[in-house]
Amino acid sequence: MNDQAVFERYEVKFLLTARQKAALLETMTPVMALDQYGRDVIRNLYLDTDTYLLARRSLEKPLYKEKIRVRSYRLAGPESPVYVELKKKYEGVVHKRRVMLPEEDAMAWVTGRTPPRENSQIAREISWFLRFYPTLRPRVYLSYEREAYFERDGGPLRITLDENILFRQEDLSLRSEPEGAPLLSPGHTLMEVKCAGGMPLWLTAFLSREKIYKTSFSKYGTAYQIILQGATDHDKRIFA
Repeated sequence: MNDQAVFERYEVKFLLTARQKAALLETMTPVMALDQYGRDVIRNLYLDTDTYLLARRSLEKPLYKEKIRVRSYRLAGPESPVYVELKKKYEGVVHKRRVMLPEEDAMAWVTGRTPPRENSQIAREISWFLRFYPTLRPRVYLSYEREAYFERDGGPLRITLDENILFRQEDLSLRSEPEGAPLLSPGHTLMEVKCAGGMPLWLTAFLSREKIYKTSFSKYGTAYQIILQGATDHDKRIFA
């Protein structure tokens, strides 16, 4: 588990077919390696207001947007370490700040029952965010299987490949198994390139050769759009 608390980077997304993924893996083998966790299942609880304000703002593609979630890298128990993450994006740069604490404490914090034991700058920033949006609660459980790759020479580039992306609105607990409705068509992979600046030449050449173009695909935003499609007319007026 990565214990890093602060991230600042560009994150660019691409949708790949099964053939394109296979070609990518072959191309990047000399320069990228799979991390120690292999193919991992990541579980998230996304928080939002009662009118899904954060999701709606994100889909408007503003210069600045923000979201908050609780993340676990394994099936959680009360004492399992999880992350409360505040993620902001401004002019294409992603700023992520997070606090690691036991699942039971994390859920008590984000649902307004008890404050965190930690009093760091990041914890205070998250607490302010929770107070600013008083109706924030877990709204969507979202999980996916991830392969994460890093540069063999120790460089800052990271590439993640996400598949079997599932979401649901019930059983909103990191202690439960990853089940739900799919967000991607079968055989497709969401690739995220995480870098401090420009992408390396080998990667841009591969993307150009395969005619792969960046996408604004948002997991939580896509889940919200599906939720809205299934809502009643009354609900749609509330969420609009």
